[in-house]
Amino acid sequence: MLADTPMNDELPERLTRLEDAVRRAGETLVRLRDENERLRRDVRRLDDERRQVVGQIDAILKDIGRLDLGDGT
Repeated sequence: MLADTPMNDELPERLTRLEDAVRRAGETLVRLRDENERLRRDVRRLDDERRQVVGQIDAILKDIGRLDLGDGT
């Protein structure tokens, strides 16, 4: 049997602190996973918006290219 020493007296407190740390780590992991998924959705949305803008710019540039802007000569 283990003698009552300062080390053994600290074990329940250390175990409680460890359990609390594990719980906080789990909560943080869940929060970070949720945030990561939200950021991935944002990236997909922004990528779609970027493609739309690039398409619009390309269309504008083609229209400009078709204009007869003659240089007056």
